[in-house]
Amino acid sequence: MTDLTIGQLAERAGVAPSALRFYESEGLIESLRTAGNQRRYPRATLRRVAFIRSAQRVGLSLEEIHDALRRLPAGRTPSKADWASLSRSWRPRLDEQIERLQRLRDTLDSCIGCGCLSLRSCALHNPGDVLAERGPGAVNLEPQPR
Repeated sequence: MTDLTIGQLAERAGVAPSALRFYESEGLIESLRTAGNQRRYPRATLRRVAFIRSAQRVGLSLEEIHDALRRLPAGRTPSKADWASLSRSWRPRLDEQIERLQRLRDTLDSCIGCGCLSLRSCALHNPGDVLAERGPGAVNLEPQPR
């Protein structure tokens, strides 16, 4: 089984070579170097790139992705059990993300039609920035402490 060039990996994974160089600079994937200093990737890197892209699509940060990939075995292709364990560990994080998106969807239903002309009843309105102490972003849409 031969290793893949950066162009071959990019084509097979559906990403730009620059994305692969970025993933490598962030420690998400690794390459070997030829005598001519060209990158070569083990075929198992295809799974890692697919995992990275999927994780990014659902809103996970590069730090979360990096932490997860660090838990995979070094020196061998991760098994189905390795991937299953990793996905189980993310279930609570993904459930929280789904809950946050549903809350956003349900809150925005009333805003979409109004064009935010009714700031008195807008759930996102924050006069005087009184919510700043709760952190950045749309804190009204974040889960409230229980």
